[in-house]
Amino acid sequence: MEKLVIIGSGPAGLTAAIYAARANLNPLLLAGNLPGGLLTQTSEVENFPGFPEGVNGFELMMNMQNQAEKFGARIEINNVESVKFSDGAEQIITLEDGSTVTARAVIVATGATPRWLGLESEERLKNCGVSACATCDGAFFADMDVVVAGGGDSAMEEALFLTKFAKHVTVVHRRSELRASKIMAERALAHEKISFEWNSQIVEVLGSSEVEGIKVKDNASGAEKVIPCQGLFVALGHMPQTELFKTQLETDDNGYIRLQNNTSHTNLAGVFAAGDCADARYRQAITAAAAGCRAAIDAERYLGEAQ
Repeated sequence: MEKLVIIGSGPAGLTAAIYAARANLNPLLLAGNLPGGLLTQTSEVENFPGFPEGVNGFELMMNMQNQAEKFGARIEINNVESVKFSDGAEQIITLEDGSTVTARAVIVATGATPRWLGLESEERLKNCGVSACATCDGAFFADMDVVVAGGGDSAMEEALFLTKFAKHVTVVHRRSELRASKIMAERALAHEKISFEWNSQIVEVLGSSEVEGIKVKDNASGAEKVIPCQGLFVALGHMPQTELFKTQLETDDNGYIRLQNNTSHTNLAGVFAAGDCADARYRQAITAAAAGCRAAIDAERYLGEAQ
């Protein structure tokens, strides 16, 4: 039986592996089919401490992986098919290949994924002007025209944040009024650098190697027009990757794992959670890494007390 299994290999999972390995827990990390997580698909990370010139996302995550392995963490490229969690007892994990792993403790660090528009051109131009994180990428668009897709609080937060850098922000929303809270809507509507395309949807992102504009369709008339821009920020919310655990772990209405008393403890003793799967608010690499540290320390203390 394993002492500790970590599910997920993003900043939260790998940081948990580093701390757990240094605590001589000999953790097994199940990396899924995208080792390093979504950050490996980000070309440049400028806001992770310790890299004043920025760092390539793939390089950052591989460095984390190498650091975890240096201290004795074992990393396995395998997907989790199902779990059978117990309160303070043996945790059973079934893998995609049919094998099972049992553990005294588990850290869930499966992250969250952005909701995208689902356009071929959007997929092609990701990290070439198409982003889902203004906090991560907004500074790259200084004095440029950008577009935000969405009408909820996330979209208004992104639009307002982008006004710090962009020359102008156009919000494209499929309805005639915002879904955002009143205070967020009022702030965005009153901002001189933000304009709105109502009852519209983006049907294509224009550009061959980088974003040059977007094509929008009026939902009422069907008329199409082009909005020139250099960046598109898709702010349609996120989906926590917690479907496997919903029947066993307490989650909020949006599927994020609930944590107990500002710790990494879930509702089941011996099962911990860290990173974006339990964080609907911040969703940053550095906060995920910090949560991974916290989960490893909580797991170490739990295992010590359970001996």
